[in-house]
Amino acid sequence: MSAPHISLATATRTWLRIGLLSFGGPAAQIATMHRILVEEKRWIGETRFLHALNYCMLLPGPEAQQLATYIGWLMHRAAGGFIAGTLFILPGFLCMLALSAIYVAFGRVPFVAALFFGLKSAVLAIVVEAVIRIGRRALKSGTAVALAALAFIAIFFLDLPFPLIVGAAIAIGLVGHRLAPEQFKAGGHGKAGDGRPGLFDDVCDPVAPSLARALRILGLFALLWFGPIALIAWTAGWDNLFVAMAVFFSKMAVVTFGGAYAVLAYVAQQAVKSHGWLAAPEMLDGLALAETTPGPLILVLQFVGFLAAARAGGLAEPLLGGLLGATLTVWVTFVPCFLWIFLGAPYVERLRQQPALASALAAVTAAVVGVILNLAIWFALHALSHRLDETWLGPVRLLLPQLASVDPAALAIAAIAFVLVFRLRWGMAATLAICAGLGAAVRLAL
Repeated sequence: MSAPHISLATATRTWLRIGLLSFGGPAAQIATMHRILVEEKRWIGETRFLHALNYCMLLPGPEAQQLATYIGWLMHRAAGGFIAGTLFILPGFLCMLALSAIYVAFGRVPFVAALFFGLKSAVLAIVVEAVIRIGRRALKSGTAVALAALAFIAIFFLDLPFPLIVGAAIAIGLVGHRLAPEQFKAGGHGKAGDGRPGLFDDVCDPVAPSLARALRILGLFALLWFGPIALIAWTAGWDNLFVAMAVFFSKMAVVTFGGAYAVLAYVAQQAVKSHGWLAAPEMLDGLALAETTPGPLILVLQFVGFLAAARAGGLAEPLLGGLLGATLTVWVTFVPCFLWIFLGAPYVERLRQQPALASALAAVTAAVVGVILNLAIWFALHALSHRLDETWLGPVRLLLPQLASVDPAALAIAAIAFVLVFRLRWGMAATLAICAGLGAAVRLAL
């Protein structure tokens, strides 16, 4: 195989850049990767990008982080996947760690809200651009457009579970392949954003899936996932707080289908009411921090773990306890994400060559456009509104109160971001920097 000439070091710098720019939740993060990897670098074509995204949307956990891991694996196998997935998390982890420590030591952190206020409004323009770009290339037929619309209605208005929507799309794609195969062709035609091929699209030596390989990966990740829990239990007992946290957040790692919002209500209920790890307003503060810092929104769990461990009293130094609690929480939350990719990616790559399954995945692609639109509206409601006290409730119940409490300053900064992105064609970093400065100036002046 003649591998593309992109060194792991070069890719690592790009993954770090993506991690630093991954503000705004999954829709914005997918937009960031699409713009950099498909449009700018041309390392991967549209069809390969959407194929990987389809699989990641089926998995529990943060789909954007898993998409980065998948593409990193596709480019440089295990080392690339590990680096891409880790660098996607690391900037947000460090930010949340610092902010959690400040929160425990001093309480609320208004200067952080001032600094990141404008970022959310700027990210909104990037999210909308992503929906438009991906929609244009993924929705190549009237049937695909209809599927996207139905998926949006199902998840936004009816609150149907995401796995049910995906399952229905797969069934429609399989039936449609027999009845009208021309309606279920993947968009993009294997090309990068403007028609040029992605550099890694023609990698012709995929990893061969096998039972032996699967068992090796399962054994390794079982050790990585459950080893720390067993070690803590052996040294401190099964009734230790850290064991309880590790078990609880491990459960969350395997049930978070459809993104972080789908599980936040349950997390809040258990962490606040059942375990008493933090108060409800503090949960909302953590969510606000997670929404305005880079990385997956599920990093709000890190904030919960930090506060729970810092206040447990088991260690002489609360901040040391918080550090251990936050690190353990992130470990058990994200180790499974790497497992799903390293275990399943070779099988998913094989599916690309089977026409019937390709049609099913094309239907999922169309449904995913509707889901991304749902995420974009979710983000718009939260970015432009004063209200955060019901963030994890259903969107229909939130729609009117959110619209009634739109922040004029946030709306004005969002309008500036739209002009910069759509009219002036400014880059993402410059747009974020300008809007962050405007947001900080507005908040600090009030």
